[in-house]
Amino acid sequence: MPRSSTRLTFAVLATGAGVFSMLQSLIAPALPTVQHALHTSQSTVTWVMTAYLLSASVFTPILGRVGDLIGKKRTLVAVLLTVLAGCLLAALAPSIGVLIVARVIQGVGGALFPLSFGIIRDEFAPAEVSRSISNLSAVIAAGGGVGIVAAGPIVSALDYRWLFWIPVAVVAVTVLLAVRHVPESPDRSEGRVNWLGAVLLSAWLVALLLPLSQAGVWGWTSARVVGLFAAAVALFALWLFAEARSRTPLIDLGVMRLPAVWTTNTAALLFGAGIYAIWSFLPGFVQTPASAGYGFGASVTAAGLLMLPMLVAMFVSGVLSGRLEPVVGAKTLLTSGAALGALACGFLALWHDRPWQVALVAGVFGLGIGLAFASMANLIVGSVPAAQTGAATGMNANIRTIGGSIGAAVTSVLVTGRLQPSGLPHESGYTQGFALLAVLCLAAALAALLVPAGRPGRPVRSAGESPDTVAEPVVPAARG
Repeated sequence: MPRSSTRLTFAVLATGAGVFSMLQSLIAPALPTVQHALHTSQSTVTWVMTAYLLSASVFTPILGRVGDLIGKKRTLVAVLLTVLAGCLLAALAPSIGVLIVARVIQGVGGALFPLSFGIIRDEFAPAEVSRSISNLSAVIAAGGGVGIVAAGPIVSALDYRWLFWIPVAVVAVTVLLAVRHVPESPDRSEGRVNWLGAVLLSAWLVALLLPLSQAGVWGWTSARVVGLFAAAVALFALWLFAEARSRTPLIDLGVMRLPAVWTTNTAALLFGAGIYAIWSFLPGFVQTPASAGYGFGASVTAAGLLMLPMLVAMFVSGVLSGRLEPVVGAKTLLTSGAALGALACGFLALWHDRPWQVALVAGVFGLGIGLAFASMANLIVGSVPAAQTGAATGMNANIRTIGGSIGAAVTSVLVTGRLQPSGLPHESGYTQGFALLAVLCLAAALAALLVPAGRPGRPVRSAGESPDTVAEPVVPAARG
């Protein structure tokens, strides 16, 4: 853990990032309850998740860059206040429309990840940075698992609105502690926010993620889906052109082209597909009635308990990775984490007849998630100039989210493409989906092997920077 003078700062950062990560998954098991309580349709209630995803994707890299420019603490406090407002509005929402708006506001909290990584890099002693980033990554990874496990008991004992009232209390305390105990980072980027780049980045992300999340409702060959995918390609090209010509780009494309960065981001895209698809579909698999020929007819609470080994394993392996990284290197940990994910999904495709089998495989997958989350963050932070930390780690989180959206969308096609007369998916759909996720995780492990080996303390330059302007990296580069 961080030394005593930074222990409270770490606790504040971990609480904020952990709550946001929990909000990503906390509402998913309760969507049927929300649908009934707010008298809406199934297609409409899915926007509670979609709006959050789109908002987080847009604001994570933009506000990460804003933090690099105007100060990470100032931006962190503003983001926490925004999340607090979003949770309060969600807890009081009288209609589905208001709840969706509240989820858009909550999505601003995606910037907590890059801002927290940047503050750790700026404020902690060099020897503590790698371990602290690993510990924070463990909290972020475990936060998503906590949401899946806790949703059922909270809704059963209280009400779905308490899924937001509890974060209101936690975030309010976190804001007060952040104001008092998080120091303002001295490292600042020069320049200003490239608003054209921000608008184009937002536009192509929305055009890409919206059809991925709604294709099951709209149809993959519908005009809306095809048109939005075409728009995403065109807007992405325009964004690259605008960023390349800008004197103060939102995302430094030179940094994105660094070998350690693009290879890590490729692994993040592929492994993200496995992570979010498992989180989305494994609870549904175990809740399927045994009359379908598979599944265990588990309740929401019981399904969450079967995911508990994943939660525990994610946290433990994430914390341990901070101790292992100086010995074996972040590259080895990322490769091992993705390989464990592939192993888990492969076994799950063949071995899912008993609850204990699913729980065991979930634990193995959790080990992989913990190792991969921590090593990705360390590889990015250790490979970019200090002034680019927020934007670079924000894009890494975004790329992982894009991969998750793709993985969930493709898995949905396999699972729901052919239904039984009862309306339930065939077991073969899940089997094929889990097998595909195994392949994607294996591809992520192969991408991780491409991460260049480096020497500790080796500075990294972005395009156009002289060696004198680059901050010394504070995290050992990948080895092995």
